[in-house]
Amino acid sequence: MITITMPALSPTMEEGKLAKWFVKEGDTVSAGDIIAEIETDKATMEYESIDDGIVGKLLVSEGQEGIKINAPIAVFLEAGEDKAALANFKPAAAPVGAVAKAMPTAPVTVKPAAMPVAPQQPAAPGTKSSARIIASPLARRLAAQKGLDLARIAGSGPHGRIIKRDLEGAQPMAAAAPVAAVVAKPAVNELALFAEGSYEIVPHTPMRKTIARRLTQSKSTIPHFYLTIDCDLDALLEMREKLNGRAPKGDDGYKLSVNDFIIRASALALKRVPEAHASWTDAGLLRHKHADIGVAVSIDGGLITPIIRHADGKGLAEISNVMRDLAERARARKLKPSEYEGGTFSISNLGMFGIREFSAVINPPHSMILAVGAGEQRPVVRNGALAIATQMSCTLSCDHRVVDGVLGAKFLNVFKGFIENPLTMLL
Repeated sequence: MITITMPALSPTMEEGKLAKWFVKEGDTVSAGDIIAEIETDKATMEYESIDDGIVGKLLVSEGQEGIKINAPIAVFLEAGEDKAALANFKPAAAPVGAVAKAMPTAPVTVKPAAMPVAPQQPAAPGTKSSARIIASPLARRLAAQKGLDLARIAGSGPHGRIIKRDLEGAQPMAAAAPVAAVVAKPAVNELALFAEGSYEIVPHTPMRKTIARRLTQSKSTIPHFYLTIDCDLDALLEMREKLNGRAPKGDDGYKLSVNDFIIRASALALKRVPEAHASWTDAGLLRHKHADIGVAVSIDGGLITPIIRHADGKGLAEISNVMRDLAERARARKLKPSEYEGGTFSISNLGMFGIREFSAVINPPHSMILAVGAGEQRPVVRNGALAIATQMSCTLSCDHRVVDGVLGAKFLNVFKGFIENPLTMLL
């Protein structure tokens, strides 16, 4: 029998919802068949079998929420087995490698959490942290059956992925030493502060839990500092109007927004100031070669940050069309993990809500995030005389481990130059 478990479809996922089954008990399943639809903290994804078998039992019902990663969700019968074998069957608890995978099939690199929730024993020299293990579902299942420690096995697949052939000749792991119990601090009873009946409890969604965990982690581990600059928008608005007026109809058409210019200006500024285009790791600074710009998009229950890859190599029209497609699919929860994981820089724009100025929390592993306020007419002094200009305030949150004050100011000044002289973005 094969136990099918809830997969980890993204590095931030801790639990999922079984949105829909595409199979029923007794169905014959072939490798590649879609068997379920899983709703994660960020998206809804199809779940594809990699094994042949017969659906022996569905362990969770459609719509069930809060299913932990690696928790059993179904059992397949293998060739020669019948349903009678399920009479005394008890599914193994986690960790058992999932025997299905999410579409698309591209491997996902799982990044280690910056703040582990409990102390971990140090790994032996030359071994990999368990949080960094990338292995195929089949390799995980075989390792569990043979008692192999994947942390001690080098992967030969793409991106160091551990595959079946890597397990040949590996020795079973020794019994692990007991881990000391972690004594948790007693939680404050916030409910006692409010009169009974004066509130209703709304359960946390997986997305809200993930946002809370990641932003708490960011503020706890990244030393933030903030720089604010005002940019004149009049030339940009005039150019935007002209370009939109000349846009072709049909599939080649576009409709540029101010945000498209901001994305383009940010990407070019990162290319112009490469010292600021980096991420902190214990091994050293990661200097990024391409500007992968994440743009915060509000969706029901939270937000997600789809990424425009290689934005420094895309023109305004392409950025506009790519961003529109990503935003639409983000709101429909149809993004693939590769479309919202990673990135090198973030933008959060609240200008459409009339917010003049704000500061944003850095999204790891980025070292900066740009918070964009509303474009509004303001009094300015030019050549000793009072004038009116359309201005936009932008606040850059910086990771002081990577970006010092002067470096952050240099980036903002280059960004401001592109915004105020938008023709330079076309060169």
